Amino acid sequence: MGAIKIFADSTCDLPPSWINDHEIGIVPLYVTFEDTNYRDGVDLKTEQLYAKVDATGKLPKTAAPSPADFISAFAPYVNKGRQILYISLSSELSSTYQNALIAAGEFPDGQVTVFDSLNLSTGIGLQVMKAVRAADEGKTVPEIVSLLERVRPKVETEFVIDSLDYLYKGGRCSGMQNLVGSLLRIRPVIKVIDGKMTPAYKIRGSREKALDQLLNNALSRVGEMDKDLIFVTHSLADEDALLLQKELQTRTGAREVAISSAGCVISSHCGAKTIGILYTKAV
Repeated sequence: MGAIKIFADSTCDLPPSWINDHEIGIVPLYVTFEDTNYRDGVDLKTEQLYAKVDATGKLPKTAAPSPADFISAFAPYVNKGRQILYISLSSELSSTYQNALIAAGEFPDGQVTVFDSLNLSTGIGLQVMKAVRAADEGKTVPEIVSLLERVRPKVETEFVIDSLDYLYKGGRCSGMQNLVGSLLRIRPVIKVIDGKMTPAYKIRGSREKALDQLLNNALSRVGEMDKDLIFVTHSLADEDALLLQKELQTRTGAREVAISSAGCVISSHCGAKTIGILYTKAV
């Protein structure tokens, strides 16, 4: 157990075994159906989320952890004399970052450091793993933050959304756009740019065509990639994730291509069969 405890929130979408093996603290966001709050990944899993949406026809609301939630999570480690580095969901997408800053202010100076990932899902996870390895190497919190500041703008996050249905339910596209998109088999591609979810382009045609485009986009930048770790992150698209993992492992020579599953918060915005490739350009 080192002097630094790395924290993230439930939107980092790291595999549970990695979280356990590296003792990463996780603060869950909330998913709310009607008047019932569920902690993402604790009280509600992704499959259960989809079952509830199918039953009600409505998407849940999502909410950031409160400052009190962060204080409760951080306090046991601060009380043991450990420093905390928390890597948050993008401040452009949620109040999670701001609430963590409020919580950090309740502890002695330097005990809790909050870093804005300006990303989501394993776009956060990539930064968390950089921090974990740096901490294991004996780096200080300022040294790790300096590393993350160099890594953060190099993270490439690109997802293909399989259906416009969840975007429609969430008010992000009209009923007509949803209908036309379904008829023409249009799949939007979302990228994270400057901390925001940005529609990058649309793919028309089969899912196989969309997966090929996603893969080819990543492979076109293979010379720029940090070959340490690539993520294939998905929401109930296991077979496609395995296919992409195999292709990326063979054609990039990466040390590791890992598969991870999107949690309830990410899935509630994107829907089932969403899949992405996430990696970092070499620093």
